[in-house]
This record gives sequence, structure tokens and C-alpha cells, in this order.
Amino acid sequence: MIAVPNYISPEEYLSIELQSKIRHEYRRGLVYAMAGGTDNHDRIALNLLTLINLHLRGSNCRFHSGNVKVNYQEEFYYYPDAFVTCDPRDKQDRYIKRYPKLIVEVLPESTKVI
Repeated sequence: MIAVPNYISPEEYLSIELQSKIRHEYRRGLVYAMAGGTDNHDRIALNLLTLINLHLRGSNCRFHSGNVKVNYQEEFYYYPDAFVTCDPRDKQDRYIKRYPKLIVEVLPESTKVI
């Protein structure tokens, strides 16, 4: 079966995503279901989040795991493995952050360049 791209607006995506039981990323009108990770991927992300949490103690910055969306120029909505935001504007929306200071992605072994 071949998937046929179908453009949807950012507003449509956000409406669908609020009701969906699975997470999707949005890239310039196309929606992609998020694949599950591996135990190694999860462990690396968890270790990193622990270190970030300890480092940010007492600051106004907050870290988030892969359950909160980051938005870039209304063309991209994605779930990075971890990110930090220190911008007070990001406290206004519980589901989407727009002003991250640090974004972290744990890359799978299959993306390794030899």
C-alpha cells in the first residue's frame, strides 16, 4: 500500500492531536505517527533528563520529556526526547512550547554515519 500525502492545516493538526491516543508530528502540512522507541533509547533519555533536572534545580528553567510538543514557525510540531525552556511565555500553554533553549534528540544506532 502506498501512502498518499494529504495537507492539513496546523489548526486541524492541533485539534486532531488533542483527541488522539497516539502522538503525531507535523511537518509543513503532513502528519506522521510517532514510532515506539527501544529500551536503550528510553534509558539514555531518562539518564539525560535526570542530569538536566539536577542541573536546573532552583532556576526558572523547566525541562520536558518527549510528551510535550515543541512548535517552530507554525510549520513544525514535534516531540523531542528532551528540551529546556526558560522563557516565561512557555508557561501559558501546557501542551506546546515555542521558545526552547535546548533541544535533545537521542539518535538510534541506525543513523550512525560510517
